[in-house]
Amino acid sequence: MNLVELIKLAVRDGQFVVSVHARQRLAERNVRLWQIESALDEAKIIEDRPDDEPNASIVVEELLPDGTQVTVVWSWLAVSRRAKLVTVYFPY
Repeated sequence: MNLVELIKLAVRDGQFVVSVHARQRLAERNVRLWQIESALDEAKIIEDRPDDEPNASIVVEELLPDGTQVTVVWSWLAVSRRAKLVTVYFPY
């Protein structure tokens, strides 16, 4: 299974954590976590970063229910086999 599939499966199964940074950005941007979770399956992969340190990561473009585009960074925590929401931002 590749990095994108691992992260999507973990999120789908609720096996993920949210960084403090991501929680702050969600609040600042008035975006709900469920919106980010539910949009991941249809997300456009912008960048796959398997060599990122300290954890491999992906950058995706997601659409919120109202059509707003957001850029989201997810990482893979290999030891605990969970995904991590790193940050969320508007691409403009």
